[in-house]
Amino acid sequence: MNAALHQETYLPEGAGDKQLAEVHDFLRALEAGRERPEPAYFLSGAEPGERVELPEELYRVLRQVVDALRNGLAVTVAPQTQTLTTQQAADLLGVSRPTVIRLLDSGEIPFERVNTHRRIELRELLAYRERRRAAQYAALAATAIDEDEDVDDVLPRLKRARKELAERRRRRTD
Repeated sequence: MNAALHQETYLPEGAGDKQLAEVHDFLRALEAGRERPEPAYFLSGAEPGERVELPEELYRVLRQVVDALRNGLAVTVAPQTQTLTTQQAADLLGVSRPTVIRLLDSGEIPFERVNTHRRIELRELLAYRERRRAAQYAALAATAIDEDEDVDDVLPRLKRARKELAERRRRRTD
């Protein structure tokens, strides 16, 4: 592995507050002033002519890092391969390895077999994570209570939502 490709955590103390604020404000101003559909961002060096265009993905990474550091959060950069083992997938999802295997075997996450090993495409795993989050948000929305609602009207709806969730979980384990 390349020596530069290792996990590293950056603390907000490493960057000066004034410099972070300047970068943050600069990025915001760029975004606010854009009228064309495809913005272009550049990284420049100290010498005239030293300039390279940043791909949008790299710009979004820079934007997220600046926002996090400015808010006093640490940022960890952890390079990932495009194909993950079941343990790497479990770590990324924050679940156990047996849970990942169950998800693979049930068809919720596509995978390939390499000899006896399961390999998961990072893109597929991230898509599953987004689907799972969307389902969780929908479940939360279904249980949301309006201040003006009568408790007697809300309780049956909450019971139905809980029952539907339990049924979905049962179907996954069968």
